[in-house]
Amino acid sequence: MSAIQHNMKKAGLLVCWLFIISSCTKFVEIDPPKTETIVGPKVFTNDVDATGAVIGVYGEMIHSSGFAGGYTQSITFLSALSADELTNYSGQSVPRQFYENAISVNNAAIERSLWNEGYRYIYAANRVLRGLQTSSGVSAATKSQLIGEAQFIRAFCHFYLVNLFGAVPLITSTDYEVNMIKPRTSVDSVYKQIIADLRNAQSLLRNDYVDGQKVRPNKATATAFLARVYLYRKDWANAGQQASLLINDPAYRLNDTLNEVFLQNSAEAIWQLVPNMPTYNTWEGANFILTAAPAVSSVNATALSPELLAAFEPGDLRRTNWVDSITVDTNQYFFPYKYKVKRSDYLTEYSMVLRLAEQYLIRAEARAQRGNFLGARSDLNMLRRRAGLPPAIANTLAAMLRAITHERQVELFTEWGHRWLDLKRTNTAAAVLSHIKPAWKNTAVLYPLPQNELAKNPLLGAQNEGY
Repeated sequence: MSAIQHNMKKAGLLVCWLFIISSCTKFVEIDPPKTETIVGPKVFTNDVDATGAVIGVYGEMIHSSGFAGGYTQSITFLSALSADELTNYSGQSVPRQFYENAISVNNAAIERSLWNEGYRYIYAANRVLRGLQTSSGVSAATKSQLIGEAQFIRAFCHFYLVNLFGAVPLITSTDYEVNMIKPRTSVDSVYKQIIADLRNAQSLLRNDYVDGQKVRPNKATATAFLARVYLYRKDWANAGQQASLLINDPAYRLNDTLNEVFLQNSAEAIWQLVPNMPTYNTWEGANFILTAAPAVSSVNATALSPELLAAFEPGDLRRTNWVDSITVDTNQYFFPYKYKVKRSDYLTEYSMVLRLAEQYLIRAEARAQRGNFLGARSDLNMLRRRAGLPPAIANTLAAMLRAITHERQVELFTEWGHRWLDLKRTNTAAAVLSHIKPAWKNTAVLYPLPQNELAKNPLLGAQNEGY
């Protein structure tokens, strides 16, 4: 057992998670508490139990097959299917619909794994924030850290919900009756709250990592995510400024060797989720790595798309190190190989959520948009040099943005929906996907709201266009 796993156990992970999550599988469906709140006051009478309540959220995130876990119904996997990164071989409806960009309003993953899970973690974060507000038994230093972590979790989940679904309910309360009839909030208002949460988390979180492992957010974690949020909001000055804080921080550096990037506590990791599944490292490795031809079920049912493979330049070491293949009969199937471990009792890899390479790409784009092409090229070339490629030579805004888009495609592939969200935010989804997805409609850039949620809460309004 690793040190962080031992500390998670000490913190009362299972007990505290039972208080927070078990009774609120669907935040709009739980019964109103009868005699006490779901997170009882005993959870916040001391540092260990309060910390366990927050650690439990991360444990549930990585354990799940959905949302943050990296498995078959996660943001990472489903968004890669929606984009042009994976070829689907599964005959099951959930992955097929994402791959064909023809998602049913009753798609199980939409409701259970994206919508409900995202709001479940938001609800848990709000419960923590409420419990800490009135706690007198938690030390000031621990309370500050835990409030920062809870606000980060809330911002993180709202970010993905608003990017996948568009306008969504903004949930900052634990009030059952308020939450169950919450209307959709404008995208701008959701982002305003995300930025406020991240700014506050940034001021509260520790500079270092608890226990020296990069699995609980610190100040740098909030900074890194804030840089991304500003990029998506086209606030180029703030995006570049926040990214620079990470790039200039001596605590982080790009790994010299590509095969070290996704190891536990790697030099460029900013935030990782520690696996907690026996005999596995990451769900990404378990699902992406092929040992036979792609299956027709939901697991090990994809290969890398021809479009992604064609995007790598000759000599790109990312193609050599982060892509592998298996030949069955005369067919060769290529698969993501960022994570090297499919199954093992020995834990060497953590699931990567935020890493320094993204910050160079954020700053490059922010610099390019502000006319600093020399600086943008310098940032791009940090990644190209590691990949064994010649320097970028783009010297116009259009050329520079194409170069940045290309680098993002081959650096961040099959990580956390980057490609799907990049196509959406740059308004290039139709141009790229309409040629390779026969059922493509421009309205597919947003996923449908779960039909069950619309039926239960009329205040959510109309279904997203096209569904």
